[in-house]
Amino acid sequence: MESLLAGMSDPMKKLFQTEANLVLGTCAATGFMEMAARCGVKERVLSLVGGAFGERFAAVAAACGCEVVRLSVPLGETAEPDMLREAIERSDVDAVTVCHSETATGALAPLKEIAEVVNSFDDVQLLVDGVTSVAGTPVMTDEWGLDFVFTGAQKALALPPGLALGAASDRMLERARTIPGRGGYFDVVVHAKAFKSAQPTNTPGISTLFALARQFERIEAEGGIEARWDRHLDMQETVERWVAGRGGELGFSYLPREGRRTPTVSCLKVREGVNGRTYVLEMKKRGWIIGTGYGDLKEETIRIGHMGDHSVSEVEELLSVLEEVAS
Repeated sequence: MESLLAGMSDPMKKLFQTEANLVLGTCAATGFMEMAARCGVKERVLSLVGGAFGERFAAVAAACGCEVVRLSVPLGETAEPDMLREAIERSDVDAVTVCHSETATGALAPLKEIAEVVNSFDDVQLLVDGVTSVAGTPVMTDEWGLDFVFTGAQKALALPPGLALGAASDRMLERARTIPGRGGYFDVVVHAKAFKSAQPTNTPGISTLFALARQFERIEAEGGIEARWDRHLDMQETVERWVAGRGGELGFSYLPREGRRTPTVSCLKVREGVNGRTYVLEMKKRGWIIGTGYGDLKEETIRIGHMGDHSVSEVEELLSVLEEVAS
């Protein structure tokens, strides 16, 4: 077990682009979302909400006893740096939560610019849900100054669920040590100390850890994490070209604007008068799984997940079948 965990250090540093404190746990990524709230918020947090998972972060923080202020934007949009600065100035918060890649809308928050704003304030920490961004698009933990960022094994890492991975800054650990009642299972200080010693904090998910070690080998063989980012971007651009051409002719359009689209999920509006569920069901009959819209977007959008080990050729084949269904 020690050897297995020790071998995770360098690949996780590359994954998160960090030399900071790493944490690895047997739980859903939502567990590390709770870790962020319990260990990174002293009293009051500003939660950026543009979809279901930004709202989940806010709800988890509230459930942990934090006072939550929401900065909400319409579905498909992202909180922008100017509005964030204004919100921090008037809200007297000590932390900000953000969902980097909002799975419900396909929107990608401008994380680097958000971090620049947050880091311009004294004693305000940035806590990042990177569940569908880490391993699928650049997340530069140290360069951008992220205090805590986490992901799950089952998204862009393309593994079975059951593992959460994260990186915490030194000042995140310093803050956590001052917070009483931060819990036991999701104490970032305990997790960081255990990882440095190549020890599990609790009963580990051994089989999934072996799978993670193997997947790190496969990522390296592909050309490293940068090559993985590039492949995800290629898949996104494949969908964008289709929407600009034949897909657009069939009534499909993007929910998020250009420049705010995640490389891991394309959320497409369907033509007026069509229920997106119809496309989902017809695709399933042909052996392809796409998602309905999430929540309020259930009927008017579909979602194409192109993350993990998928390829451009697979995306192209899927789009050709979608053309058949929508024609």
